[in-house]
Amino acid sequence: MIPALTDRALNRATLARQYLLDRTDVPVLEAIEHLGGMQSQAPLAPYVGLWSRLSAFDPAVLSELMSRRETVRTHLMRTTVHLVSARDCLDWHTLFQPRNAAAMTPNTAGLPPIDRTSLRTAAERLLRASPRTRAELGRLLAASFVGADPGALAFAAAQEVAMCQVPPRGLWGRTGPAAWALVEKWLGEAPRSTTPVSAVVLRGLGAFGPATIADLQTWSGLTRLGEVVGALSLRTFRSPAGPLLYDLPDAPRPDEDTPAPPRFLPEYDNLLLSHRDRTRFIPSPRRVPLPPGNGATMGTYLLDGTWQGTWRLRGETLDVEPFTPPADPAPLLAEASRLAAFLGGSTARLLPT
Repeated sequence: MIPALTDRALNRATLARQYLLDRTDVPVLEAIEHLGGMQSQAPLAPYVGLWSRLSAFDPAVLSELMSRRETVRTHLMRTTVHLVSARDCLDWHTLFQPRNAAAMTPNTAGLPPIDRTSLRTAAERLLRASPRTRAELGRLLAASFVGADPGALAFAAAQEVAMCQVPPRGLWGRTGPAAWALVEKWLGEAPRSTTPVSAVVLRGLGAFGPATIADLQTWSGLTRLGEVVGALSLRTFRSPAGPLLYDLPDAPRPDEDTPAPPRFLPEYDNLLLSHRDRTRFIPSPRRVPLPPGNGATMGTYLLDGTWQGTWRLRGETLDVEPFTPPADPAPLLAEASRLAAFLGGSTARLLPT
């Protein structure tokens, strides 16, 4: 008989491997790889995410990893920008490129027929010379493809060429345009084409399991994973909703009554975006907010492991906005005060519901 897992048991299992039950002291690069990369559409979001997960996180360490090109920000899972190790970028980029290219097709609407080989050659030449913003790349390409829309050309180039965003964007305490470079030039080698999809699935389970096939497809953006999952040696469980859950045999699955302390997440944190069925973290039907921001001024928070409100830094004050009044606000405010200090603020306050 296949054992069943409750939503609360699933909650604790995923929190444990996300370093959100207990902070860990693993090195920053190791943490990023363990988490399967970190959503970085808001460029500073990984700093808040790592602060909540690591016991002594220094933002300068992550900035240094980015400057040394040991981590990189690029389009991967779900066609969104993720912060990953250089190794994962090289291993994974080729797997995700076809879906990411397809997702960009609407941005190339109206583009006249052009020779894609010539476009790729021109884009690579321009990006080898210097990182470029999309606007700059499109404008320069338009000189060779007369009559084509520069914006559409830039997206068409992204369909053909493996790119990554480069600093200073994404550095702590710095800012800069979204400038793109060739992955091959930035990291010193081209993306590899030998990584099996199963390797990505195993990493996904290590970070977000136990998970259904639909969950894994939601996290990765890849499709038709049923056969891949079926070929792996995995534990199986029955989910509260019925579908089979898959997990690594030795992954942590703590008791469902394990305490879960308050934790603050940045906007776009993968914890709340990586499952088709998000009931383990979102018990009531609410849409995860996706605000435009830099990743270090607003986000969500967990109480007893579930999403119970939002936070926003206003000046030097970190405002905590609960959905319902917390039974014991002291631990929540204590954690909020620590986050405020990390972000350069001075105080935290609980707003009325």
